[in-house]
Amino acid sequence: MEDLVAKTIKGEEMVLKRAEIERLRSALRGEILTSDSPGYEVARRIWNGMIDRRPALIVRAAGTADIIRTVEFARSRELLMSVRGGGHNVAGNAVAEGGLMLDLSALRWVQVDPVRRRAVVGPGAVLGDFDHEAQSFGLATPLGIVSKTGVAGLTLGGGAGWLSRKFGLTVDNLLAADVVTADAKLVRANDEENPDLFWAIRGGGGNFGVVTRFEFKLQAVGPEVLTGLFVYPLDEASKVLREFREYVKTVPDELSIFPVFLKAPPLPFLPAEFHGRAAIALSSCYVGDHGRGVELIRPLGGFGKLSGSMCGPMPYVAWQRTFDDLGGRPGARNYWKNHNLSGFSDGLIDALIESASKIPSVETIILMDHVGGQIKRPPAETAVYGLRDAEFTLGFYGRWENLADDEQVIEWVREGWSAAKPHATGSVYVNYMMDDEAERLTAAYGPHWERLRELKSRWDPDNFFRMNQNIAPQKAV
Repeated sequence: MEDLVAKTIKGEEMVLKRAEIERLRSALRGEILTSDSPGYEVARRIWNGMIDRRPALIVRAAGTADIIRTVEFARSRELLMSVRGGGHNVAGNAVAEGGLMLDLSALRWVQVDPVRRRAVVGPGAVLGDFDHEAQSFGLATPLGIVSKTGVAGLTLGGGAGWLSRKFGLTVDNLLAADVVTADAKLVRANDEENPDLFWAIRGGGGNFGVVTRFEFKLQAVGPEVLTGLFVYPLDEASKVLREFREYVKTVPDELSIFPVFLKAPPLPFLPAEFHGRAAIALSSCYVGDHGRGVELIRPLGGFGKLSGSMCGPMPYVAWQRTFDDLGGRPGARNYWKNHNLSGFSDGLIDALIESASKIPSVETIILMDHVGGQIKRPPAETAVYGLRDAEFTLGFYGRWENLADDEQVIEWVREGWSAAKPHATGSVYVNYMMDDEAERLTAAYGPHWERLRELKSRWDPDNFFRMNQNIAPQKAV
């Protein structure tokens, strides 16, 4: 191995000597990859195909000791370091160009205690891993809606999905975490030990350390949930959303309904001639008695002239994979922009329909995540998460295959987002932000911003953990 040129946290170049890299290698159970190593090209790639960065080093950790030693190595040399969990973050913060990527993707363990209803989860686990283990006992924690999403990144940003209206956010169900801090110390964070750090990591992203272990409480869910999908042609969307707007005010916490604009996929219950046409679908999940759920879901098929529908029980783990191909296929190019909504006005409905009529690719969608319910009930200061007052999040999710289409799809996303902006609250969910939206961070964190900066100054005064939606310390280097 030759000496390597790497990037520091100040953006400068430094030389990593072969001997010091070999000393780090000998201290690890895991492996070190450089650009000439077998597996390097695969390891540096993440879910968003637009991210094409080349770390100088990739450390594939095999356990907590490897994480501590890697943080100590990078910190002592002021190396730019990124952390990869599931690799699903759209902004690409898992990969540090010219720096050191700490890859936790091998740490996919999930341990479930069905008696105490607790789960201990590794930082490389994805939602599908967690759901598979927990559902063996009819248990779950509120997570996201794509099974390939990393548990760590989702949790550190807040975490919301099909179960959140009933059981709260992912961070509302987090009981404790073990964290390697910027000084390479392993600390416990919960309501009793380091409660300020525990508060900060529940929505503050990876700004405060590397979480090596998550402990969650579990809820009784499934193994089957009642699901429904009602698909309408786009020319029915105005009527559908106006009907839906009134109906959704009456639904209980057990029911979540996500409206989505898309090009109709080749689902077996849709006529072949409808495939590929612009459409609006109401996607629903009910956690509770199925008889009552059918009564609540059935009206979703009566808001206009329906093109096709399905409604019935489905294993929860299968429903969690429903959006995987639509929203989670690795390697596609992705560009997103999002808003929070307190509701939707006639003007917003018109703007969404206009954007939906121009959807530029078969994988691109406009999705409204249904939140509210139990999410809104804890005091705002309980965790950093800034969506307590939202009723929906609105996302323009540009996804496409070819580099040549970048300009067209990105422009569509920006135009749709701009048209919706006058009807939004001004805040945003941090997990959905791209790396060109740093100016929106204060809106994402709202009244928590200054406290977060204070805690960043205490736990990471030199801003070592900066490959994230970065909260700069009050005295940043």
